[in-house]
Amino acid sequence: MLNFNLISLGCAKNLVDSEVMLGSMMENGWTHVESPDDADLLLLNTCGFIQSAVEEAIEEILQLGLIKERFPDKKIVVTGCLVQRYKEKLGEDLPEVDLFIGTEGVADIAGLIMPLFQGEVETRVILPQRFLMDSSLPRIVSTPHSRAWLKITEGCSNRCAYCMIPSIRGGLRSRDIDDLVRESVGLEEQGVKELSLIAQDSTAYGNDLDSGTNIVSLLEGLLARTAIPWIRLLYLYPSGITDHLLQLMADNSRIVPYLDIPFQHVNDRVLRKMNRRYSSDDLYSLVPRIRDYLPEIALRTTFLVGFPGETEEEFLEIETFLRRNQIDHVGVFAYANEEGCPSEEFEGQLPEDEKRKRCDHLLELQVDFSREIQKKYIGRVEPVLVEGFSRETDLLLEGRTRYQAPEVDGCVYINEGTANPGDIVQVKISETQIYDLVGGIV
Repeated sequence: MLNFNLISLGCAKNLVDSEVMLGSMMENGWTHVESPDDADLLLLNTCGFIQSAVEEAIEEILQLGLIKERFPDKKIVVTGCLVQRYKEKLGEDLPEVDLFIGTEGVADIAGLIMPLFQGEVETRVILPQRFLMDSSLPRIVSTPHSRAWLKITEGCSNRCAYCMIPSIRGGLRSRDIDDLVRESVGLEEQGVKELSLIAQDSTAYGNDLDSGTNIVSLLEGLLARTAIPWIRLLYLYPSGITDHLLQLMADNSRIVPYLDIPFQHVNDRVLRKMNRRYSSDDLYSLVPRIRDYLPEIALRTTFLVGFPGETEEEFLEIETFLRRNQIDHVGVFAYANEEGCPSEEFEGQLPEDEKRKRCDHLLELQVDFSREIQKKYIGRVEPVLVEGFSRETDLLLEGRTRYQAPEVDGCVYINEGTANPGDIVQVKISETQIYDLVGGIV
């Protein structure tokens, strides 16, 4: 019997792939071990979306190579976006890796790896045909038992000028509603209380399927056929948010009052260069429209600053937008050229220090905005999903409100009362920090 260690890098969508690989390996007789030193196989699922992710993946591979120097019989297999992006180039640069498998090898990972241990490998780089997961696959959830990701699509067809996803993951491929409901029912049976729907663009769900299949009909199916108390929507394209969706959220408290909507920019010229299909006016009207339906909603967004040709005046339009709209959670990223993206060839490339300065400026502003926004929760009693002891101290419990998404937003430190991980308890908020809340169980 062989054993393996699995390291997963990158986003939640990549983690779902890793969970399917974990299930595939264990279903085929492999034993998972926590320490790479104890493993026959060192399996690494990589991200290759942006340069910093590529560098992280390369560094992880080099660290695995050091382990292999001490234990030469170990095999290193690298999967995921890094492989799909760079393909055969990796074999030349990373001789310590025994086998590279692209993003589409998820479901059959055990079958693709076994020849390596039988001495029958014909090529070091395997790029299977496009694949779409389904509920029949043996996925093993690796997040805390009370929450899980539900990947509703694969790939993307938006073709933003700065993004590698379509070339890495292919065009949009949506899963069938019945299949997604089956998986959700299974997750509920495992104790999941919070189900977060994820995709490259969740509002594009169903665009490649029959008319009538869309994010709203999917949510209606999940509401009707599961009892999961919290359903969360992440990664929505601004122009895809319909009144029908907002009304469904307003009518169903099980869909938490939270939307993650990457705006990327607010200047019309920059948005056109980015190939984003909406305008500044669209964004200025979208935020109050959402709040009309859902007055208590928490909004998350991201901005990409320093895009080629972005002027100081265009950049400052983002600051104006944030001052006027007071977004609850904001991520800001400095633009970086990605090999193969159209924007790599755009004129007006900005110096790195200028991009960093613009990024820091918005993040510093958001600290002040967030500090004030958080104060609205003082004195309120909010349901909190308990995740366990605090990462700071085992004298406190830690959880999240409906207004805090896992892994990207703040948390709630619970300083009074007792509860078990997975419980949803009522907490009275007594104190706020820049991103976190503090309170006791009522």
